[in-house]
Formats: sequence, structure tokens, C-alpha cells
Amino acid sequence: ETDLVKLAMPAIPMVDDYCFSSPECMTIDERFDLEAKRKLWKLIAADMETQKDDPLLFPGKASDELLEKFPPTIIREVEFDMFITEATRLANRLRRAGRLLEYIVIPGLPHGGSMMDVKGARENSKAFNTAIKEYLL
Repeated sequence: ETDLVKLAMPAIPMVDDYCFSSPECMTIDERFDLEAKRKLWKLIAADMETQKDDPLLFPGKASDELLEKFPPTIIREVEFDMFITEATRLANRLRRAGRLLEYIVIPGLPHGGSMMDVKGARENSKAFNTAIKEYLL
């Protein structure tokens, strides 16, 4: 742990290669636009094949020892998001590593709903402001 990052707040995070797994085990929301998600990862990676286990590309694949060095973290998600499985997995791992402060799931919203929906935007803003006040001020 360092003092460089006081708080990490990933929102709707893409953190592992779950989208490359079998679509049959995914929810409808996770299967949505699956090819686009795969293409996006391939654009982000310099070389997908050699980086497939790299925690800098896929933080969800970080070792337990590396997760223990993460900054205190609050993960924000929406209930029907395409990344909820990988966000939940990372939240559980960070909790075990003692680095998760909160895992916030805004109910009833799809991916992007916290920006498009007035109630969702309000809930998202409220969660963000509460985290700032509680953990940084």
C-alpha cells in the first residue's frame, strides 16, 4: 500500500476476460454486444495472447498478494449491467484482501442507466458524493 492513491472508485468496471468465456453461462445482459466487448479488449491490449493473464490489463486476475496492495476501493455497479459478474467477483476478492470499502449496486438499472435515467443519475451521484465525504474528507 502506498499513499499515492487514497481511494479507487471503479464504476461499471471491465476487469477480467469473462466476455471470452462461453455465452451459454452468461446472463442476457452479459451476452449483449458480446463481440463488441471482445473487440474492445483486443484494441486495448497490445497483444491479447501474451497479455491474457496480465493483471495490468485484467485486474480481476491479480494475485491475492497484489490485491492486498490495492488502494481502498469502492466498486459501483448497476443491477442489470453486462459487467456485473466480473465486478462482483473482484469485489469479493478485494473484500477477502481487506481492500473493499463498499460494493454499491444501484437496483433496477441497465448498463448506462445511471447516466440516462434521472433516478439512476441521482443514485449514482449520491453514492459518489457519500464516498468522497466518508472516505476522503
